[in-house]
Amino acid sequence: MTITRRHFLRKAVSGTAAAAACATLTPAPAEARENKTIPDQAVGLLYDATLCIGCKACMSGCKEVNNLPLEDTIGEKLWDTPLELSGYTYTVIKIYQHGTMEHKDKAENGFAHIKRSCLHCGDPSCVSACPVSAMTKDEKTGIVGYNKDACIGCRYCVAACPFGVPQFQYDTPTPQIAKCQLCRHIQAEGKIPACADRCPTGATIFGPHQALSAEIDRRKAMKPGEPNLYPRRTVNSGDTHEKAAAEYVDQVYGAKEVGGTQVRYLSGVPFDKLGLPVGLPERSYAADSETLQHTLYGGLILPGVALAGLVAAAWRGSKDHHDDDEDIFDPKGGHTHG
Repeated sequence: MTITRRHFLRKAVSGTAAAAACATLTPAPAEARENKTIPDQAVGLLYDATLCIGCKACMSGCKEVNNLPLEDTIGEKLWDTPLELSGYTYTVIKIYQHGTMEHKDKAENGFAHIKRSCLHCGDPSCVSACPVSAMTKDEKTGIVGYNKDACIGCRYCVAACPFGVPQFQYDTPTPQIAKCQLCRHIQAEGKIPACADRCPTGATIFGPHQALSAEIDRRKAMKPGEPNLYPRRTVNSGDTHEKAAAEYVDQVYGAKEVGGTQVRYLSGVPFDKLGLPVGLPERSYAADSETLQHTLYGGLILPGVALAGLVAAAWRGSKDHHDDDEDIFDPKGGHTHG
């Protein structure tokens, strides 16, 4: 018996649909992946907006250590004036202003600063989304790093990050992703990230994640207005200065957002006014997406359904054409239908 195109498509549709139906009825068991936890020996940063004076020493230090060019946004070609994170700016200081701006770190008639850089998520979406492992998370330090030699320029990490951190260099024939990597290249030399090293007030400090968490608890327990000591550069440096304790908002930004981050924020002004995304879930997006992928691809459910759809579309399209066994060409008189 000769197998024609139409017979083949009919058999393929019925067989693939049946296989997909069976897979749907008896899928491979999929367990929801939990958030990945921050490593015990992880390092990170604490940024306390109430200590920040907006000097931008962190920005210039970051540019110097990472060999980043100046960004001139005002046309004078003299100053580094980036307005936001970009392909050539890993750290930027921004300002909140309201009303008369009489009071620092107050939402009403006040002002406050905010530092924008990579938060080094405990369960980073950029690492999960990267198809070639150009984005990585160090198992010991927890630093979210980037390997430009592995990158294919797909920019999935840019789309996946809930904080809008990774940036792409669009103005060069050899582009790469730009983001803070906690100056890991100089940490290997015993140095600390430039933003913490250059900060004169201790608004940004570096240290073990657990020690930073303890410092956050200490500051949250302070009575506003009372003098207290604040470390500079690192959480346990011993280099401290005295300042009256600020009144913080209840939220510690980064403590719960998308599973928690290794860079955390304290502020006297609500974080939504400082331009940070609020209302993020405690469950990481990476955990959700990987659970969904496992569910769809377990037992070949999604490929089976997709193949069934493609074959069905091809079969429907073939109805409008004469089939090989039903449309026979007669050289003496056109076509003869079987």
